[in-house]
Parts: sequence; structure tokens; C-alpha cells
Amino acid sequence: MADMKQEEISHPPMDQLQGLEYCIDSNPSWGEAIALGFQHYILCLGTAVMIPTLLVPLMGGNAHDKAKVVQTMLFVTGINTLLQTLFGTRLPTIIGGSYAFVIPVISIIKDPSLTQITDDHTRFIMTMRAIQGALIISSCIQIIVGYSQLWGICSRFFSPLGMVPVVALVGLGLFERGFPVIGRCVEIGLPMIVLFVALSQYLKHVQVRHFPILERFSVLISIALVWVYAHILTASGTYKHTSLLTQINCRTDRANLITSADWIDIPYPLQWGPPTFSADHAFGMMAAVVVSLIESTGAFKAAARLASATPPPPYVLSRGIGWQGIGLLFDGLFGTGTGSTVSVENIGLLGSTRIGSRRVIQISAGFMIFFSILGRFGALFASIPFTMFAAIYCVMFGYVGAVGLSFMQFTNMNSMRNLFIIGVSLFLGVSIPEYFFRYTMSALHGPAHTRAGWFNDYINTIFSSPPTVGLIIAVVLDNTLEVRNTARDRGMPWWARFRTFRGDSRNEEFYTLPFNLNRFFPPS
Repeated sequence: MADMKQEEISHPPMDQLQGLEYCIDSNPSWGEAIALGFQHYILCLGTAVMIPTLLVPLMGGNAHDKAKVVQTMLFVTGINTLLQTLFGTRLPTIIGGSYAFVIPVISIIKDPSLTQITDDHTRFIMTMRAIQGALIISSCIQIIVGYSQLWGICSRFFSPLGMVPVVALVGLGLFERGFPVIGRCVEIGLPMIVLFVALSQYLKHVQVRHFPILERFSVLISIALVWVYAHILTASGTYKHTSLLTQINCRTDRANLITSADWIDIPYPLQWGPPTFSADHAFGMMAAVVVSLIESTGAFKAAARLASATPPPPYVLSRGIGWQGIGLLFDGLFGTGTGSTVSVENIGLLGSTRIGSRRVIQISAGFMIFFSILGRFGALFASIPFTMFAAIYCVMFGYVGAVGLSFMQFTNMNSMRNLFIIGVSLFLGVSIPEYFFRYTMSALHGPAHTRAGWFNDYINTIFSSPPTVGLIIAVVLDNTLEVRNTARDRGMPWWARFRTFRGDSRNEEFYTLPFNLNRFFPPS
């Protein structure tokens, strides 16, 4: 057999992902952009509903309180997304609710000074005010770290090798919200994931008037069809004699959002009353802010890849973290009940639709604000069973995880050093948080269980986050283990161009501020 050429047996590394129909600064037609924006809005409803569903009852809130928190979260998500896409990283990312804040929020809920309140509604209001105060204080971390460019300085220790486990675990670390949730209602979850994969992958070349409608709107079509199917099962009495858990996960009438939501309600700052401040609560919440910062860093890297942009340079990354800190401040002022971070599922949707347009995400933010004000219309869509979202997450989180693994193309994977770093950081990035999760489920508290509540929240929150654990291990190993003469193996010659704003001419095209604001805030 004749010797094959090198280009015939391998693929050259590519700065920008190929195969997208629209990249970050190109836009589809207005009609298509509006439909795609609505699809992103529908996808982000899963997290926007699930977090209040988990936390509000523990706080003492009723169905009306939950509906109001969902509306507030969507409203603030819309505002934060607009700010991030206009003045932050300018990447097509949605800034939505974060599960990283659940541990410190539950710690506040269990505070003895709050649990002793006998009236449920009063306890809900006072708990919400305590959460608001903790978010307002802890948001200063991201604001300071971002706008001082401190995170940009820290990111200079990152390399393509170190980013592989971080970005990969941003997606793969969310496996608990994938098939384990589908298993709670298999008769809805399995048809959903099969239909979505069939439409988005196997039938993606089917076109209507030269338009790939099944690929572009596979999420909307799948949800509409399976939602009707689920409603038929509910109306026919299939779940009449099943367990409460099955009914919650399968029925289409268990969310109690449509009847509980107001027709029109505009969320406003301090709507729950003046926040209360506690040093113990604030210190515990700061751990979640750090986790949110790290998870968003990995998510920004993935979004840049799926939007066919260059990796965001440290200056842009810091700018985005600063605006995310402003977003956390808004979370505290409005009272969303949790903090915010980059929505991973919506990043995956960029890859599924092959549309990385910034304008689509900004239109999606408009839908969030609009439907959060028109409460009952938004509640209709928010009543979609969470099992259906979990089926889509299986694909979307996998997309983001694969993007993280794609950074290996810039490194030498024939190096035993690199294999060790990636292998150990990926494995421990999954294994350590899984240990913390199982320990918490069995003991009803985290492995860190001392008299210092803020210390417990710090340890339990940080080590329950796969991307955070992955970053700690990967960056430490990458910068301490056989560092000399390994720059090429780590991918640093490729990475060097993106360590400054002016290191690559494309950065100005993707990340320059609008309205000629760079005159007043020149990039470094």
C-alpha cells in the first residue's frame, strides 16, 4: 500500500469551528431570527422553573409565590442577557439561573432565626430578603475581579490543555440533570430524546422551500409534539393512580403556574421588601459566586467556539465577568431566589441549530422580558414537564462537553504528561462532586459539617462543582508539572495570539463594544 500523506490521515487544527450557517456577527432573516429567539426562550424555561420549584416550597412560599419568582427570574435573565451581549463578552450567551447557589440558599433557608417563624408567607418573605442581602454583598466579588482585570491576569495561567477538562465538565458535569430525570417519566422522556435526535440529526437535510426547518426548529417541534402526547396521557387518566412523584414529573397540569400567575405583573427592585444582611450568609454565598465565575469562564470558551469566534482574550473575559457581577446584583435587588451564570443548554443549542448569531440571543432576551410581564401567557409555556427538558439536555450538555474535548487538537496528546493531566482532572472533576452529592443525599448535609456554617458552604459548594474541581486540578498540574520545554505540548504557541485583545485582528470584529464605546474603554 502506498504511503498516505499526513493531511489524509489527520485534520489540521482550526481556530474557528467550521460548518455554522451564521456566526456571531452574521444574522439570519428577521423572521427566522425571531423564531430561533423564541426557541432559545423555551429552552431556558427548564432551569427558570425548576430552581424556584425546588426552593420556594422550602422557603414557605405557595404556588403564587413560586409563579412570581419564576416571572422575576425570567425578567432579570432577559435584562442580564441583553447587558452581557451588548457590553460584556458580546458572545451569544444567556445569563440564567444557576444551581451553584442552591447549597448556600438552602443553608440560609435552614437558619434557625428563619425556621422559627410560624407563618409560612412571613417566613418566605424574610428568607427571600436574607437571600437578597447575601447576593448583593457577594456580587461585589465578580464586579471587583472582573472590572479590575484580576480575572484576566489569572486567566494567563490557562492553556488549551488546562481548558479541556474545564469546558468539558461544564457540559458533562451536568449528567444528573439528564437521563436520571428522564427515568422519572420514561414514557415522556424517551420519545422526546428519540424524536429530537431524529429531527435534528437524521432528518436535518429535509427542507421546505430550501429551508432546513427540522434542523433549525427541532426543539420547538419536538416539544410541541411530545407536549400534546403528554397532555393526552394526562387527560386520559393514565397517571390517576400513580405515585405523587410520577404525577409531578409526568402530568402537564401539576406546575400550578397558569392559575397562580397574575395576568400582568412587572417585577421591580426590592419588591419583597428591604434586604437583610448577615455576614454568615454573605460569606457562604461567596463560594457560589466563585463557582459561577469559573463555570461561566468555561461556558464563554464553549460559546465562542460554537459561535465560530476566536477564544475571548483575558480583557474581554474580565469584562464579561464584571457584567455578570452586575447581573448578580440585579438578582439580589429584584429577588430571584438564586444567582445567575451562563446557560449551558442554550450554548448547546447554538451547535444543534448551527446558528451562533448574537442577534438571536438578544431577541430571546426580549421574549423573556415580554412573557415575564404577561404572567399567564408565560406560565403556559413554563408548564412544560421538566422531563422533556431533561431529554433535550442530554444532547445539549453533550455538545458543550464535546467542545471542551475539541481543545485537545491544539495540544500534543502523545505526551504522557498531557494524558496524565487531562485524565486525572476529568476523572476527579466527576468523582469528587459525585461523592459530595451522594454524601449529602444520605446524610442530609455535606461532608463539611462544622459549627461554622459559612465554612461548610464554602467547601460543599466549591467541591460540588465539576468545572471548579476540574479547573483547580488541571491548572495546578499544568503550571507545576514539568513546565519547562512543554509550551508547545500545552498548545501555548496557538494560545498566545489570544492572550491580548490586539493579538489577533479578528478579536476586534467579534468583541468590540457597540456605539463606538471603545473610545472611552480602550481594550488592553
